Amino acid sequence: MQLDLVALIVDEYDPAIAFFTGVLGFDLVEDTPSLTNDGRPKRWVVVRPPGAQTGLLLARADGERQSAAVGDQTAGRVGFFLRVDDFDAAHRRMVEAGVTFVREPRTEPYGRVAVFLDIAGNRWDLLGGLPQD
Repeated sequence: MQLDLVALIVDEYDPAIAFFTGVLGFDLVEDTPSLTNDGRPKRWVVVRPPGAQTGLLLARADGERQSAAVGDQTAGRVGFFLRVDDFDAAHRRMVEAGVTFVREPRTEPYGRVAVFLDIAGNRWDLLGGLPQD
């Protein structure tokens, strides 16, 4: 058993794809035409960190209720956790790409952590190992 996908509600597909692939370095593993339950066109868009099994289904908001959830899927809490091999390099690359960090890097017993916002405004932890001496 494994967790395959987690849906992330976004305003539009293409800017979200650009953020996750261009800024975070995820792979675009699927982008195919699809239909809503009532027959309107949509896309099935999946991004995934390289080598990961679990991916994100980028779901364009459909209707007022879903639009209101964009950027607040976890009620203002950190709801997503991205572990990287080289924390400092990833943090530097993300800052240079314009990613908003709402908490600067700090060291915890489990490693380095900083909180950033994705394109929709959801909070993520960027996680990495302890600095090497």
